[in-house]
Amino acid sequence: MDLAMKQEDLAFRDEVRAFLDTHLTEELKARARLTPGILSDHSLRVEWLAIVNARGWAAPSWPKQYGGTGWDVMKRFIYASECATAGVPISSNMGLSMVGPTLMGHGSEAQKAWYLPRILNGEDWWCQGYSEPGSGSDLASLQTRAISDGDDYIVNGSKLWTTGAHFANRMFCLVRTDPSARKQEGISFILIDMESPGITVEPIITLAGDHEVNQVFFDNVRVPKANLVGAENNGWTVAKYLLEFERGGSAHGANLRSALNRLRSIASEERAGDGGKLITDPAFRRKVDEADIDVTAVESTEHRIMSALSSGQNPGAASSIIKTRGTEMNQRLTELGIEAVAYYVVPHVLEARIWGSNVSPAGPDHALMAVPKYLNTRASSIYGGSNEVQRNIMAKAVLEL
Repeated sequence: MDLAMKQEDLAFRDEVRAFLDTHLTEELKARARLTPGILSDHSLRVEWLAIVNARGWAAPSWPKQYGGTGWDVMKRFIYASECATAGVPISSNMGLSMVGPTLMGHGSEAQKAWYLPRILNGEDWWCQGYSEPGSGSDLASLQTRAISDGDDYIVNGSKLWTTGAHFANRMFCLVRTDPSARKQEGISFILIDMESPGITVEPIITLAGDHEVNQVFFDNVRVPKANLVGAENNGWTVAKYLLEFERGGSAHGANLRSALNRLRSIASEERAGDGGKLITDPAFRRKVDEADIDVTAVESTEHRIMSALSSGQNPGAASSIIKTRGTEMNQRLTELGIEAVAYYVVPHVLEARIWGSNVSPAGPDHALMAVPKYLNTRASSIYGGSNEVQRNIMAKAVLEL
């Protein structure tokens, strides 16, 4: 494994840093810091997409023929890491990261010609219609039906934990088109206009007080069959292809390193029980140093994955390792953040988290997002493939159990 950057990689890193220094203003960073989960304020996401799209960097993983950068694995990793370190708004843009690549692999020419440019320029924002009540980890047990009616499907059912459905104008959705077939074989992958009659979006407010997820209801919703991706009843194949993009490509190491640096900064301001700075307290300092070691291990694993991909190898179970350890470390760092701000975790002033609000936080500014981040990250070991599922993958692929 060669972890040293080549000269051209160093030059590209400097180019990215120069771009971020110029375009990532202090106001944008301040607004981005108010993000507790995977979605920054939507207006902020739209603004940042326009900035990077003007530079031609909106789609780092897309080929040039579709408007992407055509970057290799190392350049994508450098870009993601530098963005994480600089504090770029968290986009979780499902159009760029999931729908676009899926259409390139399974979509028709008409679908690619229509949707891909709209994803790049921010005309379409997507949400994912996968999970359902009683059908989460066992996705193949979904019950939302799509019945053929001429040139359309008639869709009835509901989807749960639908991130961003309250602002998305498009949904990529799994529906059951043949209930008599084996459950994986009777599913189709369709694209739905969220403004279609019969769609109702009900908010789900999380424990952190955030409106990030929703339940979506379909009542005789008409969807043109032209919106079918791949063949009818072959949606499971398309869905598995998409999940490869959902579970890959994150700069876990850079995000964790940034969170660790923020934790150290907070501990340098907060007081310990003896009246000194918390960062000098031996017990707390030990926890921070242990976390530092584990973050370094995540970074090293991520570098091994990048090295394997750069040489044309498949990282295999390493992607499950990085997902599991990355999410667990994120949870651990937010727990230490709660410990650091101490009694300031009690007052939870939601209004102070709204950009432009004149409501002041109860306590220092650095305490404002401690509880929201802690509560929001509880879900990170579940979404994107639960860590229990990831451990089963590791047990089978690595330990041959």
